[in-house]
Amino acid sequence: MSNRTDAPLAITSGEPAGIGPDLCLQLAGQPVVVLADKTLLAQRAEQLGLAVELKDYPPPPLRDGRGEGGVVSHAGVLNVLHIPLAARVESGQLNPANSRYVLELLTRAVTGCQSGEFSGMVTAPVHKGVINDAGIPFTGHTEFLAELTDTPLVVMMLAGSNLRVALATTHLPLREVADAVTRELLEAVLRILQRDLQRRFGLADPRILVAGLNPHAGEGGHLGREEIEVMIPVLDKLRAEGFNVSAPLPADTLFAAHRLKEADAVLAMYHDQGLPVLKHASFGEGVNITLGLPIIRTSVDHGTALELAGTGKANVGSLLEAIKTAQEMARHERTHCQTNI
Repeated sequence: MSNRTDAPLAITSGEPAGIGPDLCLQLAGQPVVVLADKTLLAQRAEQLGLAVELKDYPPPPLRDGRGEGGVVSHAGVLNVLHIPLAARVESGQLNPANSRYVLELLTRAVTGCQSGEFSGMVTAPVHKGVINDAGIPFTGHTEFLAELTDTPLVVMMLAGSNLRVALATTHLPLREVADAVTRELLEAVLRILQRDLQRRFGLADPRILVAGLNPHAGEGGHLGREEIEVMIPVLDKLRAEGFNVSAPLPADTLFAAHRLKEADAVLAMYHDQGLPVLKHASFGEGVNITLGLPIIRTSVDHGTALELAGTGKANVGSLLEAIKTAQEMARHERTHCQTNI
């Protein structure tokens, strides 16, 4: 990745029939680049009654071959990298014909991040079902971006209300979670979490609270032995290396205020162990962060909200927080790279 200090963020507009284009239009005036079909944005702006000037990115060259410069941050102006749709879009109406367009947005953003053209990417929501309906196997942004960047393991973390919750496993049926939480996985996840908290969040000695897998963290083996046989050996090993990680803690008391004051992040063992707490505290203003990638990626904490597309009722709060978080991550990473040259 380039260490350009002026590289903008790439914002992928997501499912074209959803609220992604509506949210992106509300970014007019910010020094970011929105990846979208320009005609779609113009149509949605008219539908919403928004006066937004759509500026081409990259700008066309002048007659002498020089460019017009980078992105602008003038009021009412949105920088747009035009990627054409395959089919016309009706607000709220999914069309599998546009599924490859959605993936092209992501692919172009990743390419730009890898080259240093963009400092990171922020993703508006996509609709997994319609992409699969198009005959394209797709389990989510996280897995798609990992494949694009040849990353063997990524970690999902959500942040909001001064709380960060990372997940050891993500979208697994509950009956498969215990088998998935192995010593190897837990160690790898904690190493990624530690590294990115240091590199991209500026935390020299991150304090990580670890949730046990079983009720009461196994109750000394009476409610399950995963804590004793899998988790404690890994946590002891990492603690000996200098990691500031807790022993496995009961999840029902882990999120008490006095506990969280001692933590920079919580590692939950499965999706619905950690995320309900965070989303209760910050839904609509939370940020989804993919750790472990060679690029910076954040996202909103909500879905496509098809019923709100084109109504003007979509809340841009989560997208703004995702942009703010990505900008801070890029700043910390630049500082980290400069310090470790």
